[in-house]
Amino acid sequence: MNIKNKKTIKPHEGIPPSLMWMLAIMAGVSVANLYYCQPLLNMIREELHVTEFEVNLMPVFTQVGYALGLLFIIPMGDMYNRRKTMMTCAAVLTCSLLCISITNNVWVVLAASFVTGFFSVIPQMFTPFASLYSRPEEKERKVGMILSGLLIGILGSRVASGYVGHVMGWRSMYVIAAFMVMAMACMVYVQFPDVAPTYKGKFSRLLLSIRTLAKDHPRSLLYSVRSGFAFGSMLGLWGCLAFRMKEAPFYAGSDVVGMLGLCGIAGALTASNVGKYIPRFGVDRIHAFGIALQLSAWIILGIFHNTYTGIILSIIIIDIGMQSIQLSNQSATMKLCPEASSRMNTIYMVTYFVGGSLGTFLAGTFWSLYGWMGTVAAGLLMLACSILSTVLIGRLIK
Repeated sequence: MNIKNKKTIKPHEGIPPSLMWMLAIMAGVSVANLYYCQPLLNMIREELHVTEFEVNLMPVFTQVGYALGLLFIIPMGDMYNRRKTMMTCAAVLTCSLLCISITNNVWVVLAASFVTGFFSVIPQMFTPFASLYSRPEEKERKVGMILSGLLIGILGSRVASGYVGHVMGWRSMYVIAAFMVMAMACMVYVQFPDVAPTYKGKFSRLLLSIRTLAKDHPRSLLYSVRSGFAFGSMLGLWGCLAFRMKEAPFYAGSDVVGMLGLCGIAGALTASNVGKYIPRFGVDRIHAFGIALQLSAWIILGIFHNTYTGIILSIIIIDIGMQSIQLSNQSATMKLCPEASSRMNTIYMVTYFVGGSLGTFLAGTFWSLYGWMGTVAAGLLMLACSILSTVLIGRLIK
């Protein structure tokens, strides 16, 4: 798929395995930028001399930036050359990561975190690409590969940043991340194929068409909203885990918090396997299964939060549940209108990360007010909202 050959592929003709593996790896590298900060929050707080609430705004700003990047950048995948868009994102992303690594001002950190989130949306160009260009019988499995790469990137980023922060300091992690993004940009330039745009018209109309698509396909709102609340519940755990682990009986640093990310990789590895069960059991049943797992995880965290066994088990369960929820709902959303897969993915992912930022903010606020039990309450509240939205929106669209 060398760019020099100007080789193109057509919808539904299939994607070579080598390209799929490359996309999965690049998805993990890109999305990792959103989560490097989580095990490092205590280190950043101590060096910048800010409160736990203030430093918790760092992942919130990153996720809000990501949601807005999805809204304004991802629709361009239907309108402009995907390769050029990804290269531009990579260039700005490199600068924002380096900015975080050198500044001593918390407001600059927050601004750069927002920019980092905004331009880390590259993986979300891969998912609709995989959905549209895979053979029909391979769609769920190929999308599952991308989601596996995403989740492994999310969880692996915590392991890497926890270790690098402990050994080299938190700033070194962002320097390393910047060089990884540059390497990824080189891979995109060489390997990503030419893909013909599927939308012709003005960008303003493209954005307005997203609203029209949501109106014409109301189930996209059902899938998106309920997934967003569930995602916020999971991120609430990771947003406060570093604060919990520094306390008794653990007194753990960033390296231990990062290592806990390994526990969630079991959830990431289920993505491709979950996909094959969607046609058999249906989106709603797979989603309900994921919600049940997340509820179980929070109950365990409430009862056994003073033991490593309870925390490790909960991390495994909550990540498996989230993977089931995301894969089932996201693939169903893009199937609603395959020719506008980038814009359908925008509807899903913008809502998804708005929910994620809400859950992170709510968990951080409840932690400041009530400690760990407040975080557990925030996680359960987000899941309650997911269940309620399923019922209410489901009734409205019938």
